Amino acid sequence: MSKARVFDLFLFVASLAIAFIPTHAVVLDVTYIKALLLYTVFSSIYFQLRIVTRSGNSTIDYAISYTSSFGIFAGPLGTFLFESVYRVIVYIYKKKTKTADPGEFLDTFYNIGSFTLGGSAAYYLYKMLYPLADKLPLGYWLLFLLVVCVTTLLSSTFLVITFALSGDIKTRQEAKHLLFRSRNLLDFSKVALTNALLLRLLQMEKWEMLIALFLLNYVVSISFYSKSQSAQHKYERDKFEQMAYRDFLTGTYNRAHMDKMMKELNQSGEYIGIVVADIDRFKKINDSYNHAVGDRVIVHFADTLQRHLQEKDILFRSGGEEFTLFLRDKTFEECRTQIQEILDSLHGHSVSAEFEEQMIRVPYSASFGLYYYKADPGQKTSMEKGYVFADQLLLESKKLGRNRLSYWNDLQP
Repeated sequence: MSKARVFDLFLFVASLAIAFIPTHAVVLDVTYIKALLLYTVFSSIYFQLRIVTRSGNSTIDYAISYTSSFGIFAGPLGTFLFESVYRVIVYIYKKKTKTADPGEFLDTFYNIGSFTLGGSAAYYLYKMLYPLADKLPLGYWLLFLLVVCVTTLLSSTFLVITFALSGDIKTRQEAKHLLFRSRNLLDFSKVALTNALLLRLLQMEKWEMLIALFLLNYVVSISFYSKSQSAQHKYERDKFEQMAYRDFLTGTYNRAHMDKMMKELNQSGEYIGIVVADIDRFKKINDSYNHAVGDRVIVHFADTLQRHLQEKDILFRSGGEEFTLFLRDKTFEECRTQIQEILDSLHGHSVSAEFEEQMIRVPYSASFGLYYYKADPGQKTSMEKGYVFADQLLLESKKLGRNRLSYWNDLQP
């Protein structure tokens, strides 16, 4: 048996020993049975709203916890019985839905032990400090905030120890991240306020108000959970769309996004400079060195183009070493000056790359074709045709000796 599993069983045995200390044994009366059933039912419902993450080979469930209020109300033994019933229900649910981890059975012992010890700590801390807190303004509520902070950090500490023993965390930084994950004063205050109200209602045996508070908390929680899920789904959709429209090597937009933007800009009525740029003699660079060096040159060129973009300009990698720019809302002279500045910045510069275990410098140049026109639905020229014209101007630059700009202003009389 691994060290982590020995520690899990140790927590269970320790909770069992504390639970059966005679002086703090719970009275199994009708009040306790009602409270046990109520907490078990709502905790099982709230389990559906848990946040599931992974650390190494282990799954972590961040579910809503009401152990503090129940622990103070029922003592160590009452908490042990509640956690045992609740965790067995969770275990059966996971088995039925086939979401259980391979070690789910022993994880159940860990959860019973960990949360019982947390509830017991809440019980003893509350009993010790309540006489003092009762004399202070808002003392009861401040005491509950302290209890929730201590018990939450205690359960997190148990988690860090078992993950460290299993090898799922290996550094202090990982342990610190797990220990204080998603912990802030607002979260502590929310849990403390809810548990403090629950305990007050339990002590007064206000069962209808208890149910109402549980239901209110459930409605609020499921609302936040739904919004959180919607936000997560939107983030994932946006991330997927970003990946679909981004070039993996350079991070610029790809040809698919360029085609999409051309369709959109066709109806824009904007003045647009379509620029097609190409690295000169790129095949020679690949043949002289290798594709890794060639990739470094492509990335350097993309970064240079990106640095010279203005607010509404868009850059695409439209081919292997070919890039296309849409220069928007500018005069023809502004477009021509912008490309000339790029040419000047490339002159005399080289790319640092690793080749045959040494660093080398690779000089390169680029050629450009600029076609300027107005993207008007009434005109015969479309963005797609404009791109073809710009590409032909690029070929003209190549024929004239490369490292230059060829251009055409379609609006010139």
